[in-house]
Amino acid sequence: MKPKIWLSSPHMSGHEMKYIKEAFDTNWIAPLGPNVTSFENELAEYLNIKHVAVLTSGTAAIHLALIILGVSPGDEVISSSFTFSATVNPIAYLGAVPILIDSEKDSWNMSPGLLEKAIIDRLAKGKKPKAIIAVHLYGMPAKIVEITNIAKKYGIPVVEDAAEALGSKYDGKACGTFGDIGILSFNGNKIITTSGGGALVSDNNDYVKQARFLATQARDLAPHYQHSQIGYNYRMSNVLAGIGRGQLEVIEERVAKRRSNFEFYFNNLNNFKGISFLKEVQPAFSNRWLTTIVVDPEKNWGISSETIHNALDKDNIETRPLWKPMHLQPIFKNCPSYTDGVSEQLFNFGLCLPSGSNLTEEDLNRVVSEIEKVSA
Repeated sequence: MKPKIWLSSPHMSGHEMKYIKEAFDTNWIAPLGPNVTSFENELAEYLNIKHVAVLTSGTAAIHLALIILGVSPGDEVISSSFTFSATVNPIAYLGAVPILIDSEKDSWNMSPGLLEKAIIDRLAKGKKPKAIIAVHLYGMPAKIVEITNIAKKYGIPVVEDAAEALGSKYDGKACGTFGDIGILSFNGNKIITTSGGGALVSDNNDYVKQARFLATQARDLAPHYQHSQIGYNYRMSNVLAGIGRGQLEVIEERVAKRRSNFEFYFNNLNNFKGISFLKEVQPAFSNRWLTTIVVDPEKNWGISSETIHNALDKDNIETRPLWKPMHLQPIFKNCPSYTDGVSEQLFNFGLCLPSGSNLTEEDLNRVVSEIEKVSA
């Protein structure tokens, strides 16, 4: 069997071990420590934001963000529907109700028009949404200025899910820094990784201070163990933060390689009938975390995204359908949703191609060659 080509596998820089070794040499193995503090400071500098708390996952960051914004059982929280379930699950953790918003065609992210329609409708029903979670999908920036302007108009805070978008920018400003709170993910498949991990970021010191407090079991300032509210074990370890520091040193190289992967696929496949790509619309700059295609079988003699997926799978090449929208998921199908069919069509016809920063030219040629065989 040919070697496996993964969708997006971890890519170590070689810089990680010096920070890991330092943690072992100084016995800073438990959560917190010098690497945690330094990683937070380095992320803040990279993002040009004031405060960062590194955590165990991006999901944990969303959970804490919603707690900090006062989300309680029965509250409503607006979210992008076209996303991974980790965006929406924390709403359910808190007993709140997800209000799901469909995508617009330019970026595949939350439609500002449907967002405002939903807010107006919820207000008419006597329910003011407690927060909005806007996602930057596959590294492509959402129309985040329009979204935050609508949110400000109605006095609703924004949680910016930039789990897939570290290194992406909108009008030169880092994704994750437009909302009241931003979240990042350093899962193993992300553009940089800490094995497992995430971060909550904000210019609001009180928000990040509260996140750190809640993430360390909400222990009160007392000589004994005293707790006045529920806390969580969500703080990143000093060892994993060391991995993150080594990864962050090469973030620009990783973004450049992912963008190069996209250009390779685009240049080699754009002329195939029925295959189209998600393009940047100014002033968006995407890290191209994953290169995605949409395959229209009516334009290429019945060849579908599933046809391509199956052919590549036989050649030991991993691909993945685009996210199944949350309003189509069994667990969320009864949640209020404001849709126009965009994300459902993308799910039906879309495919993610191998996009890791460790892909070789030989790997990329192999992927394209297999697609060419299917499309010939």
